[in-house]
Amino acid sequence: MGRIVASIRSRGPCRVNMTVTSLASLPVTSAADFDAILFDAGGILLLPDPTVLGPLLEPYGGDPSVDAHVRAHYRGMAVKSLAGVGEKFWDEYNHAYVASIGVPEHDVAYAAHVLERTRNAFIWRWPIPDSVAALQKLEAAGVPMGVVSNASGQIEEVLVRHGICQAGPGPFVNMRVIVDSHLVGVAKPDPRIFDFALSYFPDVPVDRIAYVGDSVTMDIGGGRAAGLHPILLDPHDDHPDADFPRITSLLDLVP
Repeated sequence: MGRIVASIRSRGPCRVNMTVTSLASLPVTSAADFDAILFDAGGILLLPDPTVLGPLLEPYGGDPSVDAHVRAHYRGMAVKSLAGVGEKFWDEYNHAYVASIGVPEHDVAYAAHVLERTRNAFIWRWPIPDSVAALQKLEAAGVPMGVVSNASGQIEEVLVRHGICQAGPGPFVNMRVIVDSHLVGVAKPDPRIFDFALSYFPDVPVDRIAYVGDSVTMDIGGGRAAGLHPILLDPHDDHPDADFPRITSLLDLVP
């Protein structure tokens, strides 16, 4: 684990008829075919574990339910994106997250501090059920896939340990490659991180590869700069004025 590996599958690209419908009052954005898909990990395949954060933040007035914490992540990412801050800055996310779960205003700052001290690389471990199901369906349809994540050297091990996917053949969904920013020394939105994945897709033109993420700054911006076709996972319509395609679930990508 903890390395970049590739599958030894030799099949050619499988054209996927993915109608990606924008949630905004925009034309259907890029209702074209894609031949491969790259995914972010955090927010797309995994979330900060709500079964840990729920009890942690309940004493500050937060709703401990899984649904509330799943919602809070995307609200936090939307506010973080609006602020235009990068990977190292999570203050906006923390405040939006705890406010979203119902922490009263007078406790938001302290609860956000508690969240900041608790949220670490290893708490990003809760598999998103729709995403797991979608990956299995996409693999069954023959869609070449990979993962490109800003992480801390742990992301491949976490994805395997929690039964989501691995790089190459194995018991879970087969990814051609899993790229961890810590291991390659470059992070989104720097488009160079995608080069470590694209070398495993020599049979697919870059502009025929979708990249699915949950950050406008890091994923949409980085994907565009790399020449990919970025798509935002926006399950709660937090980006109504988006000028890029959005989906509500990875199941929207299943042909």
